[in-house]
Amino acid sequence: MKQRKRIALVAHDHMKDELMEWVDFNWEKLVQHDMICTGTTGRKVEALLLEKIGDKPGYSLEVRRLKSGPLGGDQQLGAMIAERMVDMFIFFWDPMSAQPHDVDVKALLRIAVLYNVPTASNRASADFLISSPLFEEAYQPAATDFSDYLNRKI
Repeated sequence: MKQRKRIALVAHDHMKDELMEWVDFNWEKLVQHDMICTGTTGRKVEALLLEKIGDKPGYSLEVRRLKSGPLGGDQQLGAMIAERMVDMFIFFWDPMSAQPHDVDVKALLRIAVLYNVPTASNRASADFLISSPLFEEAYQPAATDFSDYLNRKI
């Protein structure tokens, strides 16, 4: 994992305001990294960060916007995680509302754990990740060894 990280930011509808407050509070750290977002979250994150950056010199902004989660964005992000194109995953998910794409959400969280991607599911865990000294440094997470699974006899 390079010093400039690829951070996925995702939020369910009822959690978008909370994620945007978090992004607003942490914008100076976030703009030093590349962001990947699904749907509306990406549009909101990009607009907020462009407003914060304004015409300040020395800032660059990279926000890759995927499809909306229910329209395939969760699968796009899962594929990026499997291809090791995501270094950190911040997903403010709504534990109080059923989602039409719950299966996709579960698969996305599973793949993030499987590939050992640092993951935050709420503001407190996101605060811990972004305030870690490892956030500012190059970091090599332990590689996941799938050889036992791949070499199993069926």
